[in-house]
Amino acid sequence: MAAPEWKDAQVPRPFVAYLRVYEPLSVLDAELASKVEKALEEGPVPRSEAGDRERELWLRSQLGRKLLPGESFDVMTISPAEVPTSEAARVGQGPLVCPLDLRARSAAALVGFLASAPPILQDAALDLSPETVRARASAVMAELSSGAVHVISTTWTIPLPWFALVDPAQRRVVLASAQDDPERQVSWRVAMADARRRVARAHRVVKRSLGDDGPAKVLADTGRWLEHFHPHAAVELDYGGLVQLLEDKDLLEDTSAVDVNAIIDALEADDAEEVALRYESLREFWSELARRERHG
Repeated sequence: MAAPEWKDAQVPRPFVAYLRVYEPLSVLDAELASKVEKALEEGPVPRSEAGDRERELWLRSQLGRKLLPGESFDVMTISPAEVPTSEAARVGQGPLVCPLDLRARSAAALVGFLASAPPILQDAALDLSPETVRARASAVMAELSSGAVHVISTTWTIPLPWFALVDPAQRRVVLASAQDDPERQVSWRVAMADARRRVARAHRVVKRSLGDDGPAKVLADTGRWLEHFHPHAAVELDYGGLVQLLEDKDLLEDTSAVDVNAIIDALEADDAEEVALRYESLREFWSELARRERHG
């Protein structure tokens, strides 16, 4: 069966945002480096096509009644020159590469589904027993050389703690003539050492003020994820397909990263009024996307 022609059908990109880690090719183990080099020879996946590519591979697996996507190996790449760094951080020599790890990410999602979905939903969604699904998914995840996927994603919104990783001033905004233009983007890039430092500080402040749950847990989980990768890697926060849901004016006036970092400063200073003011700004901005998710 031929692959679906998404662009011809004018299907919007998936409403998915991403955190990606790009590591220097030189630090990868031999097996992963070989796969990456082969993928680079065939051509890396452009940022603007990543969501479509993942959707296509997933749909092919479902049409073929496969539990997980096949062994297709895709990679994205950026130049070290595209990553801002502080004086205390550096990024390794290029190319910086990000394996998309779709098969492993799908396996992780299945494990999460089994842990959270009621048995009646599991029976309706899966043709195999939960034990078989869990065993196959765990085997795929065990193949990851670093012990973690290079990409984590979220639909329709962005976990607000993610903004603590980035410098608000380093935002990259690319507008276009249409909201569904694949080149349209909002993203940040940050050196791994800077991202780890920022998330550690945010976690310390938030945990002291708000406790271990909620934002503090997201920050703790994100910090542990970052520790799997080389210290000279880079991290990218990308709005991905969410830019299709926002007007140019909204993208230009979005202060989410500024607000989250201001909340951390205010929590550290015990300034409850500033925390409330900034949180209300975030709530107003992101509640519209939440409403669209609920009502389609």
